[in-house]
Amino acid sequence: MAPALAETELPVQSRIARAVEIVDGDTVILDDGREVRLVGIQAPKLPLGRASFTPWPLAEEAKAALSELTLGRELAVAPGPAPLDRHGRLLAHLYDAESELWIQGEMLERGLARVYSFHDNRVLIVEMLEKERAARAAGRGIWSEPWYAIRGPEEVARDIGSFQLVEGEVVDAAVVRGRGYLNFGEDYRHDFTIALDRAALARFAESGLAPRDYIGHRLRARGWVESFNGPMMDATHPEQIEVLD
Repeated sequence: MAPALAETELPVQSRIARAVEIVDGDTVILDDGREVRLVGIQAPKLPLGRASFTPWPLAEEAKAALSELTLGRELAVAPGPAPLDRHGRLLAHLYDAESELWIQGEMLERGLARVYSFHDNRVLIVEMLEKERAARAAGRGIWSEPWYAIRGPEEVARDIGSFQLVEGEVVDAAVVRGRGYLNFGEDYRHDFTIALDRAALARFAESGLAPRDYIGHRLRARGWVESFNGPMMDATHPEQIEVLD
């Protein structure tokens, strides 16, 4: 059961608007002209005018599902703590104004989106992770597609420049010159690493977590994979890392 609108404790008062256009699986346009990016999730991407961009598997299906859930419907629009992204889109949670169905939760339950969180927009992330896990366990939607399969630390080097979920055991951790590192192999110059900058270290500390607390634990991390002494993922907030054991 998705959290009812009255139970979410969202920080900004919601308002009612009607969805008039669906851009893709996580973006809608409202009748007041605002473009809303559904905060906290990432649906499979469409080209949207980008040359040489190959649609991600199930991108059209995700757009169709969001259209079914929102197009022409009255929606309660509840902006997140950081209400705008760099493109000027409103970052918000959406609910069907009549049934109070939580749209993000429904997309995750159908397996047509992944949790995609930021340090300044973390409302309902725990609930979203639970819905993602259930859909993945059931093999729904994207979780039946190898393209979205969870990577191991030893194979993620082929995924530089993409958003991935990676599972593995932390073999070592350290803080060097104010930056934290979780190492998933013996050779930090080549093996997969999670990095935490000073601000991230402070956020983890607020949750009672330090890099060395993760040593010996199997984790599931999510984020963009970049190349720096091997494949590296920046973690900006604790919800990016799930402890599996």
